[in-house]
Amino acid sequence: MSGYGRHHAHHHRRSARSGLKAALVITAAFLIAEFIGALYTNSLTLLADSGHMLTDVAALSLSLAASWFSTKRATPRKTYGFYRVEILAALLNGVILVLIALYIFYEAYLRFRNPPEVKADWMLLVASLGLLANIASAWLLSGKHEGNLNVRGALFHVLSDAVGSAGAIIASLAILIGGYAVVDPAVSVIVGVLILSSSWILIRDAVDILLEGTPSHVNIVALHDRLKAIDGVGSVHDLHVWTLTSGVLAMSCHVVMENGAASRSGVLACVRTLAREQFRIDHTTVQIEEPGAPEEFMDACDCHFGAWDSSR
Repeated sequence: MSGYGRHHAHHHRRSARSGLKAALVITAAFLIAEFIGALYTNSLTLLADSGHMLTDVAALSLSLAASWFSTKRATPRKTYGFYRVEILAALLNGVILVLIALYIFYEAYLRFRNPPEVKADWMLLVASLGLLANIASAWLLSGKHEGNLNVRGALFHVLSDAVGSAGAIIASLAILIGGYAVVDPAVSVIVGVLILSSSWILIRDAVDILLEGTPSHVNIVALHDRLKAIDGVGSVHDLHVWTLTSGVLAMSCHVVMENGAASRSGVLACVRTLAREQFRIDHTTVQIEEPGAPEEFMDACDCHFGAWDSSR
């Protein structure tokens, strides 16, 4: 990886950690107040939101630990270091979100059958304070989640909580104004659906990285064509691009020199520069092959460029 790439990735992770720390302090401080408020008001929406906030504390702590752990140096057994710890943390956060949503649905079902009395005035106060706390945490994480799936997972938790707090405000107003106690579990179901939606996106992206899928912003066909267009390059095969961790991409390929091409080092430098500047790929492994070298790899390779959708 280039020095610029390492510096940029390190700066981005350090900025993300500072946001995670501040969001963790705010969330943990308000968790106790909201949980007590949920018990006092007997509101399922508040209880669901406080339960979600408890997982927020766990998720933010996990994300912070993963962010720190990923900075550890590579070892002979972990040659890429511990980059993937962040992705595993993001995947775990997504699974936790699914479990939270299922619990909310179960509790809502019970309350639809037998709606309890809710102290809507106190519920409104606690929910309003919770919304402010969530907005503050989301603001601290916003901008730092770009290119960082781990921080995005923490942000999804906080945003889901903000939606939960907004729902609790709506439910409390409905109870205060019209006495509609059924609105409390109804709003909690809507919150559960939104949580499921965000968790699906998070799990999908984390699994895609763990399966070493091509990053969504990289058009592999265009990359292949531009590599092939470099002066001195005859053909390109066995091309792969994958994500090591959020914001850190890797590429490997075989480059066959063109007949009469003079400089292997010049071609190698051009390949690396193109990958870095046009596709944001800093970690490259390139095998340079002489013209006329056996190309049976191309027949056996599972990368058939002609069959791919170049519109991706």
